Amino acid sequence: MAEIGKGVTAGKLAISVQKRLTRAQEKVMQKLGKADETRDVAFEEMVANFNKQMTEGSKLQKDLKAYLVAVKTMHDASRRLQDCLADMYEPDWFGKEEMDALTEDTDTLWLDYHQSITDKSLTSLDSYLTQFPDIKARIAKRDRKMVDFDSARHHFSSLQKGKKKDEAKIAKQAALLEMAAPSWAQGLISAHQVAQTNLSFNQAEEELGRAQKIFEELNVELQDELPSLWDNRVGVYVNTFQGLAGHQEKFHGEMNKLSQNLNDIMSKLEEQREQNEETNHSESASSAPKRPGPPPSRPPPRPMPSPDQRQQRVDPVEDEASVSDVNTESSTTTTQQSEVTNGSDGDLPPGFLYKVKAVHEYAATDGDELELKIGDDVLVLAFDNPDEQDDGWLVGVQESHWVQNKDISAKGVFPENFTQKV
Repeated sequence: MAEIGKGVTAGKLAISVQKRLTRAQEKVMQKLGKADETRDVAFEEMVANFNKQMTEGSKLQKDLKAYLVAVKTMHDASRRLQDCLADMYEPDWFGKEEMDALTEDTDTLWLDYHQSITDKSLTSLDSYLTQFPDIKARIAKRDRKMVDFDSARHHFSSLQKGKKKDEAKIAKQAALLEMAAPSWAQGLISAHQVAQTNLSFNQAEEELGRAQKIFEELNVELQDELPSLWDNRVGVYVNTFQGLAGHQEKFHGEMNKLSQNLNDIMSKLEEQREQNEETNHSESASSAPKRPGPPPSRPPPRPMPSPDQRQQRVDPVEDEASVSDVNTESSTTTTQQSEVTNGSDGDLPPGFLYKVKAVHEYAATDGDELELKIGDDVLVLAFDNPDEQDDGWLVGVQESHWVQNKDISAKGVFPENFTQKV
């Protein structure tokens, strides 16, 4: 309650208190059914829609603010994650400058996204909700003025009923006065009583008119505004969510590009790592013996004709050339043997050419092949028939076997690239 002397006079305070008492009394009488109440079903439906609209708008505002808080939280988490990656990214790694630029672009994108929602969606919704408190206060005022109107209406009605009783009472009193008072005073007394009755009646009528005018003005204004406000909610919801969807689409589209760039940088960084590993592996392997490739493929064995068969197939015309070839082969073999045996101790197998050492293991896959283990010394022999020699293959016998048995029947073929000449 306002203090007297601070803009509120004692008279105004008394009037305010009297209005409250009158309204309270009127509401009690209406609830008890002793006084009728002004009812407007259509307006009550408007008020129900208004309250629903205000509740929904407030919830939407609250949830949108919560969404913005979540966006801010995601922004902070994204920035910390990007900063962590940028700090760990070494200067000599691929795409260091691109990584730093991507970190800044990601941070800027989050900032723009948050600001866009705040400026367009949330600000528009806040502006929409600012009108509700004023309209809510006017609805409450309209309800109070409706009670004042009902009270004035009931008071005026009671005076109308009392006026008839007063007129009968005045007529009775006038009859008595006619007998007791002089004739000149009788008219004055009657006129005075009628004037007092009319004064109260006129005051009540004026009060009823004022109360009705105030109520109807508020009522008409609200009946115009509330339906329009109710219909306006559709546009507000469309603008809010359409704008939010547009901001999300733009944000995620740009973020997708940045994510693709990050993925490309990471892929190229992985390629750089693999290349470095290959280089380091090559450098470390250059000092160690290289692993040979698979042994050369061998053609299927060819049946060789016996000397008698060869002799039978030689035509007289070709005999001279064949003899010449045989002499040439014999000369070559003799030359190879003479080259090997020169300087030898005479204790090596016939046909010995040179000695090799196995540097890789070889598992024999055929009966005519020689099994090799790393470190084995093999005495290389000349092929009995040079036509039987395949490219990349040698024939020989294990030196240890020859030393013990002096027997070359255990000889076999083996891949040359699995050995080194000694």
